[in-house]
Amino acid sequence: QVQLVESGGGSVQAGGSLRLSCVASGSIFRINDMGWYRRTPGKQRDLVAAISSGDTTNYADSVKGRFIVSRDNAKNTVYLQMNSLKPEDTAVYYCSARVTPSHTVVARDYWGRGTQVTVSA
Repeated sequence: QVQLVESGGGSVQAGGSLRLSCVASGSIFRINDMGWYRRTPGKQRDLVAAISSGDTTNYADSVKGRFIVSRDNAKNTVYLQMNSLKPEDTAVYYCSARVTPSHTVVARDYWGRGTQVTVSA
């Protein structure tokens, strides 16, 4: 069983910063890509930022230059540093990881339950 648990969400004024964390736990053999997605009411879940096991990063155009994704492989943790936040960044943020569980050879995507980020004008 593999679980992802996010933390660090909350409310902040425009221009402020928040740092999200996501820890993967359970029977893990290998973690490949990790990333963050977000969803606003009535919209689909969109990629915010992703990081490979080799630390290659990928960002949505809307967050480039403001958000930084990083990971600590020793802690099975991925972070999202969010700076210069805007009201349009308000969403539920979800952590995702492609994990090969122990005793298998099949990787699959796992998701956290999400954490709310609210940015006021």
